[in-house]
Amino acid sequence: MSNTHAVKSISTDAAASPRRISIFGSTGSVGVNTLELIGEAADRFTVEVLTAHRNVSLLAEQARRFGARHVVIADTEKYQELASLLDGSGIEVAAGPEALVEAATRPVDWVMAAIVGAAGLAPTLSAIRTGATIALANKESLVCGGDLVIEHVKKSGATLLPVDSEHNAIFQVFDFEQTEAVRRLILTASGGPFIGLSYEDMTHVSKAEALAHPNWDMGAKISIDSATMMNKGLELIEAFHLFPVAEEQIDILVHPQSVIHSMVEYEDGSVLAQMGAPDMKTPISYTLGWPERHSFRADRLDLAKIGSLTFEAPDETRFPALRLARAALKAGKSAPTILNASNEVAVHGFLEGEIGFLDIAAVVEETLSQVPLTDILSVDDIFEQDRQARAKAGMILKRRVRP
Repeated sequence: MSNTHAVKSISTDAAASPRRISIFGSTGSVGVNTLELIGEAADRFTVEVLTAHRNVSLLAEQARRFGARHVVIADTEKYQELASLLDGSGIEVAAGPEALVEAATRPVDWVMAAIVGAAGLAPTLSAIRTGATIALANKESLVCGGDLVIEHVKKSGATLLPVDSEHNAIFQVFDFEQTEAVRRLILTASGGPFIGLSYEDMTHVSKAEALAHPNWDMGAKISIDSATMMNKGLELIEAFHLFPVAEEQIDILVHPQSVIHSMVEYEDGSVLAQMGAPDMKTPISYTLGWPERHSFRADRLDLAKIGSLTFEAPDETRFPALRLARAALKAGKSAPTILNASNEVAVHGFLEGEIGFLDIAAVVEETLSQVPLTDILSVDDIFEQDRQARAKAGMILKRRVRP
């Protein structure tokens, strides 16, 4: 399995104002933060497209406030409700997966790809084909179809900018002119809410406890992924596709304070780190203004107040998701797609109270062992492997459902 970095090192003039933007997943935490930043500098942006999965009321509110020209609700059953809320506004309304893909073809300067899960792959690829600047918050697109996504980026001339705080941090300190001087990438992890718990204690943790992240305010799915540390495993795969390094050059380090967002170690012994308060607005703002930096209202980092920063190696016995993700990356082919699909099924099962917390990784591991790997040559290959993995994971999950 080979990789080539997807982020272009470009010398360019500052983007013209106002910039035309689209936000896919505008009602999620990343989308909401993006619109808050835009609201602070409304004269510099024009909102073309906003999309959501089911949150009709918030989507309609956002569309009216920011003057969106086109909105899409992924759930077709919500179309009439959305159309009623936007009646008389002049805003175009559409619904369904195909409408998401069509909306992504609309010409804009900057696209926030923040749809959660594998559902974000098709619209993200559609947006990439336009050659726009893509702010990628949907890590599953690279996990499921990394080589395919990068191929489309190269063909279209699109610019791919990472929004995840860890990859955004690496991008800010990575020397693309001297890639051979990079020794390793160090992805930092908060460790989630259960970093201090024993494996036995995690057997009985509740949904509320798993959702209570100590540092970040995130959606339900990513919060559970953080608690299992699968989020860090997915980020490992994402980093492999974003930056020109080998799998063995990517390490993970637990850093509970979430102040250092990631580091790049060079062959001369230098370690460059990007630091900041744990606020997703920082990486979002960086991609919104790139290649310039823009200021916004936010808490600033006060190291004297924090006092100390601590680090520890991750425990793959208590958090097997890390081991599973690295194994999937090494296996290549459709293994990362199977990993992601089975994890989405297992996380949903946990959130619905069907299985226990530790069952999440167990479902993923069993699914990986039972679904045959195939080459990923097209989007259809990804969708087919995703379908098979979800079906198998669903069967495995049913055997683990609590009485």
